[in-house]
Amino acid sequence: MVEEEQQANSGETEDVVATTDQAAQVETQTSDTSAAAPPASAETQDQIGEDQPLVMPGMNWFVLRVASNKEDTVRQTLLRKIKIEGFENLVNRILVPTEKVKIIKGGKQRVQMKKLYPGYVFVEMQLEHDGRIPQDVFFLIKETTGVGDFIGTAGRPSPMSIPEIEKMLAASKAPEEEPTVKMEFQKGDHIKINDGPFENMEGTVDEMLPDQGKVRVIVTIFGRSTPVELEYWLVEKIEE
Repeated sequence: MVEEEQQANSGETEDVVATTDQAAQVETQTSDTSAAAPPASAETQDQIGEDQPLVMPGMNWFVLRVASNKEDTVRQTLLRKIKIEGFENLVNRILVPTEKVKIIKGGKQRVQMKKLYPGYVFVEMQLEHDGRIPQDVFFLIKETTGVGDFIGTAGRPSPMSIPEIEKMLAASKAPEEEPTVKMEFQKGDHIKINDGPFENMEGTVDEMLPDQGKVRVIVTIFGRSTPVELEYWLVEKIEE
């Protein structure tokens, strides 16, 4: 469900995972409950615990569309407003899953957090018996800056399936392994080189070298097929 909706969105920012209990750690401003919340602090970025259930009793997970690159702000604002209004019994966890990605550029390495579902926030909440969002909760969410609609039909958000929930929550757990270079190439891909001495040349991916942050491509030089190792950010996949 989310993968199909996700194709038109992209974005990279910090990891964001929280529960409504963490909202007490966020500075509240009761004079304007719809104002954007401050950036997430270290205390509000805890990961999902191993002992937490997939779904809390009486609740379901739903997918909320939000403005691109506003996922963190929307999450923080909703947590704060839910705490102020006392809606913790209706809205529980609010998540923005991310992954660690190693970037190697110019021989230098850095790690950044990449959103797995840019443009979406996952909300665990309880619906009315008719399948609609409780009116007070609906307006609280809709009046939050950056919020779009829930994925669903006719005002009734569609709950996520168990496999979708498992995948999303697994991504939200604290990563224990070292981050790796994220390469979106496969052997045989047709690519174009965007910079360096081979700029504007086209070739074919022969091998990925993630430990070095490079990709080996086959290009034609003086009429002969020649393997060349390039930093992965210099290479762009050509869509067929």
